[in-house]
Amino acid sequence: MIGRVATLALAALLAGAVSGPALAEKGSAEKGLAQTVYAVSQEGGTLTPVAPSGAAIPVGKGPAQVAAGPDGRLYLAHSDTHTVSVVDGPSGAVLARLPFAGQPFGVAVAPDGRSLFVGDWSGARVVRLSTATGAVEGSVGVGRDPAGLVLDTRGRLYVADRESRQVSVVDTATMTRIATVPVGEGPFALALNPAQDRLYVACVRSGDLHAIDTATLTIVGRAALGGMPYGVAVSGDGARILVTNQQAGTLVVLDAALTPVATIPVGRYPEGVAVSGDRAYVANWFSDSVSVIDLPTLTETARLPVGEGPRGLAVLMSKEIP
Repeated sequence: MIGRVATLALAALLAGAVSGPALAEKGSAEKGLAQTVYAVSQEGGTLTPVAPSGAAIPVGKGPAQVAAGPDGRLYLAHSDTHTVSVVDGPSGAVLARLPFAGQPFGVAVAPDGRSLFVGDWSGARVVRLSTATGAVEGSVGVGRDPAGLVLDTRGRLYVADRESRQVSVVDTATMTRIATVPVGEGPFALALNPAQDRLYVACVRSGDLHAIDTATLTIVGRAALGGMPYGVAVSGDGARILVTNQQAGTLVVLDAALTPVATIPVGRYPEGVAVSGDRAYVANWFSDSVSVIDLPTLTETARLPVGEGPRGLAVLMSKEIP
């Protein structure tokens, strides 16, 4: 994977930028469940709970992306060491390191927690692994450089194929690709709205955001944002779409019609963005921090230090609230 120094050079040329996929977690708190927001730091090799805050967890070299499962576990893709770490969120224990025959990057967890979907950055495929054993359960070819992955409740997996200018749609029951949807240049981050009838695609090279109707698999909206749209998330009510802009160091907030309503300064080179309740969290890759955004007022209320090079975020549902 491309590190921070190399990425700066590429960004200066406005070409070949590397970015992280957006999170597929739901924006609003599930009733009866608490939420913990975690940030994964690639250069620091740590996973840090930021809300509520906690001690950084050493997880090994180069974790780039993270996804939360339904059982308190988090799964981290280590592209350079060809492994996926399994971490128990509440205890911070590293439970396993699953070998991966490829370059893992984007990750998504099945709703029952039994399967893990991993994009192979250099292999143009998505692999389904057993979370219990790490065994390969299936594989499907997709476009070049699969980045963001997001899974809906029907069992459809959406894959941002960065170098193919498309989103692949995979039926996870059969592990077959059932469609491709052309989008802009450099699609990297994906997010579903709560109703799951819209998929938002941030395209880092063409500087735009696309909305896909998940029933018809057609483009139904586009917003020209400029710069380098990198991460994307949706508020819990579906009314706000949040997009990080790496080049500008901002979080752009749009309404459901894809009209920008606010631009919020954050740290340098913001990547992943996630929503928990009435707050959004932005991983500032080059500032080694996470910005906390109050969604009702659309302002940054805090900037939390984390390990070096935060790229991805995950929201873990945990214990019941009385």
